[in-house]
Amino acid sequence: MNTFFDAISWVNFKYLLEGMGVTLEVSIISIAISFVLGTFLGIIRYVNIKGLSPIVGFIIDIIRNLPLMLILFFSYFGLPEVGVRLNVVTATVIALSVFEAAMIAEIVRSGISAVAKGQMEAARSNGMTYAQAMYHIILPQALRKMIPPLVSQFISLIKDTSLATIILLPELTYHAQIIYGQNVNYMIPMYVMLALLYFVVNYALSVASRVIAKKLAI
Repeated sequence: MNTFFDAISWVNFKYLLEGMGVTLEVSIISIAISFVLGTFLGIIRYVNIKGLSPIVGFIIDIIRNLPLMLILFFSYFGLPEVGVRLNVVTATVIALSVFEAAMIAEIVRSGISAVAKGQMEAARSNGMTYAQAMYHIILPQALRKMIPPLVSQFISLIKDTSLATIILLPELTYHAQIIYGQNVNYMIPMYVMLALLYFVVNYALSVASRVIAKKLAI
């Protein structure tokens, strides 16, 4: 028991919170970028633009079937080989954003497809252009349907930041490894703290999504 409390001393806990700060920073930026990019790609796939949509769909399928760890390696170690050098935070954000955008694109496409086709026809018959109907009528309805899977994907993204320890991103898991690397007896306490901190963040996100869903009367 003394070992446990020694492991979670204020100094170590503060160090873990510093790592959590990096985790949240990378997660928030990646979520914002992947949501915008994924929505754009999902719409392209749904609209089925001749020549473009099949190419976008092919790229999305490739990315979705690759391990995130491989994309992280390519972002940090591969891009410098072609003259693009990135710091570890930027490389992680790019890798997570690209991977999650591919996942979100499918969620968006499915969400739009779930909206009754009559909604688009009714909007067009009232004089709206296709783009106006998509923005004002279809997407708001689709978003209500997409909130649960989107939140699930965002939670996965937050947890996936731990994979960036392989490229030495100083996030939560990496900081925990530094702590128990100095004393192997701290390993279990650190895993307990990791579980607790990840749970608090992801549970808060889940609660927020339920509140939003309730307000939107999903």
